[in-house]
Amino acid sequence: MTKKVIVIGSGFGGLASALRLRAKGYSVTLIEKHPDLGGRARVFKKGGFIYDGGPTVITAPYLFDELFTLFNKKISDYVKIVPLDLWYRFVFNNGETFDYSGDEISMEKEIKKFSKTDLKGYKDLVNFTEKIFNKGFTDLSDKPFNDFTFMLKQIPALLNLKSYKSVYGLVSNYVSNEKLRRVFSMHPLLVGGNPFTTTSIYTLILFLEKKWGIHYSMGGTGSVVKALEKLLNEEGVEIKKGSEVTEILTNNKNVKGVKINNSMIIDCDYIVCNSDPPNVYENLIKSQNNYNFLFKQKIKRMDYSMGLFVYYFGSKKQYPNVAHHTIYFGESYKEHLNKIFEKKILSDDISYYLHRPSATDPNMAPNGQDAFYVLVPVPNNLSNISWSKEGEKFKNLVLDKMDKSVLPGIKENVVSDFYLTPDYFEKDLATLNGSGFSIQPKFSQSAYFRFHNQSEVFNNLYFVGAGTHPGAGMPGVISSAKVLDKIL
Repeated sequence: MTKKVIVIGSGFGGLASALRLRAKGYSVTLIEKHPDLGGRARVFKKGGFIYDGGPTVITAPYLFDELFTLFNKKISDYVKIVPLDLWYRFVFNNGETFDYSGDEISMEKEIKKFSKTDLKGYKDLVNFTEKIFNKGFTDLSDKPFNDFTFMLKQIPALLNLKSYKSVYGLVSNYVSNEKLRRVFSMHPLLVGGNPFTTTSIYTLILFLEKKWGIHYSMGGTGSVVKALEKLLNEEGVEIKKGSEVTEILTNNKNVKGVKINNSMIIDCDYIVCNSDPPNVYENLIKSQNNYNFLFKQKIKRMDYSMGLFVYYFGSKKQYPNVAHHTIYFGESYKEHLNKIFEKKILSDDISYYLHRPSATDPNMAPNGQDAFYVLVPVPNNLSNISWSKEGEKFKNLVLDKMDKSVLPGIKENVVSDFYLTPDYFEKDLATLNGSGFSIQPKFSQSAYFRFHNQSEVFNNLYFVGAGTHPGAGMPGVISSAKVLDKIL
């Protein structure tokens, strides 16, 4: 008899898992609550503009290639992924800019603009992050961390790589200029972490970008979702859209099926959740008497990532000088992040990430116009902020800040817009507390200390995606499916 697997959720972790399990001969059913696939990477269309819902920075594209190679197919027959020359333009609140790329000659010039004496420190930092990358990504990103003894064996190497330091702390060892410290320490924010508390293991992202570059898929990240959906259909994976899993059914230490839309029941041999683990354990499993004291404490002690305010807008005016990816730093850095992660209060002094896909792909906007989204880190819903009251005010604050910095005149040129708040992440994407990236990537919440890829409670329940090992971000969630490949 062919074993039956249900995959809950169609983010990149779920899509990759469904394909890997299908390649091993399982009968796979992918269940998605929305009418479209993609999870955080859903696509929105409004007023002739196309907006990627979430992830826009493609690193390590080989991870996507592998999924097609499993079936002796080529990704290039399904989607066109192109490298970007300019990776990010950093803009500071005094107007200074730093163009960040894979061109080392250009990088040296940019660094010298801010501090000639930090050039050697930058090179030493890159060399050190290569060592962290070799251990943290090459060795461990696709290894299961379900066994504490395996974790213990890694501790000496991780201590040797200064994993007890924060990302900001490690960068500050090598670079003295405060603006450059921001540039080289911001990467944890791409995966839901505070640079001042995230383990320095995450500086591996800095080297990962250097190794493979930053890419864009023509038609937006959503075109990768479409390509994977086509492959799933070709390979006989059953896809159920508009079907919300409202309960995971259990029998003692096993899961036995799911209830969809509070009515239909589907049985299976295994369940793979590409859904936020704390939300699954809290809200989808009713038989919580299986949770022991230590596991309940683990759920309680978790610190969650920040929330996200994402404003999607089309402009009737084009901004040809605005980069594909822009990161704008407000006046304060540590204080601002402290307000978001610890105090959980809104601030007027915002930083933001601005995505302009029409810089590379004019088809994302009507002719002669520009498509944008701006992503602003905000407190998660443990803040008790009422977004129904604050949303419109905050949108206007964000517009005002962009108007005075990166997009002059934008307030008069917006022709179509909408925004999403942490409420969307909590209600529509089922993340506990409306976090943008599940739990934070602190050392005490990494590897073995995250939610395990094979459930700590149920024998045949598995997790992929942002809240499990190795963590958030596209390379992380796709690698979690490679972990699954080893344990199921």
